[in-house]
Amino acid sequence: MKAPPPRQRPGFPARLPAGTPAPVPARQHKPDAPPAHAPARPSGVGMDSAAVRAAMVRKLQGQGISHPAVVAAMLAVERHRFVDSALVNQAYEDTSLPIGQGQTISKPGVVARMVELLCQARVQPLGRVLEIGTGCGYQAAVLARVAKEVYSIERIRSLHEKARDNLRALRVPNLHLLFGDGMVGFPQGAPYAGIIAAAGGNDLPAAWIDQLAVGGRLVAPAVTAAGRQNLVVVDKTANGVVRTELEAVHFVPLKSGLA
Repeated sequence: MKAPPPRQRPGFPARLPAGTPAPVPARQHKPDAPPAHAPARPSGVGMDSAAVRAAMVRKLQGQGISHPAVVAAMLAVERHRFVDSALVNQAYEDTSLPIGQGQTISKPGVVARMVELLCQARVQPLGRVLEIGTGCGYQAAVLARVAKEVYSIERIRSLHEKARDNLRALRVPNLHLLFGDGMVGFPQGAPYAGIIAAAGGNDLPAAWIDQLAVGGRLVAPAVTAAGRQNLVVVDKTANGVVRTELEAVHFVPLKSGLA
């Protein structure tokens, strides 16, 4: 019997069968021609200096972040490019900040912690990663530096477009932005070496576990049996899944549908 042909990864933009309820790929723009409505980038406040990011990363290392790839990514990605100009002076503080639509950009410490958990004891760089909740695009940019390919899905159209505008100038070739319902994941790109979520629900959707590769890891906030929201790690093995509950966290609610 002939071995089945190797599975082909989806192209981008993704092409979905007619009538399939699945994420809609981002519209494409020429990278050298940003739209007239794109917000001006903060400047003149010292945020472009690598020394500012280095100071932030030293604090993260003091909190226990040590994975070399994660440290390098946090040093490289300019967080001030992903926050509103009125909040730019807080960009490198370890705090979450509003990005509109009731959503936030996570604390640098939380981003680094979750990405490090995704990378621990795994071949570097990671293979294909799925991010649930693009938000303003900051964590997606970090993930793109530790993974070979990243699919990031956002259910709120205005945030999806904001992330696209924020990321356009960076020209990240291995990052694909999708507008769609993160609760169903993105099966066209599965299986994933890692899945990471920026919103927390009462439990982890079964679709995420199904789309995780054997040997892969899921990192997401979820409500535990004790009724608190904790960071949860799920490792998928040939014999099933292993779930580990870590520290308490506070993320925006996980919701389904498009907005």
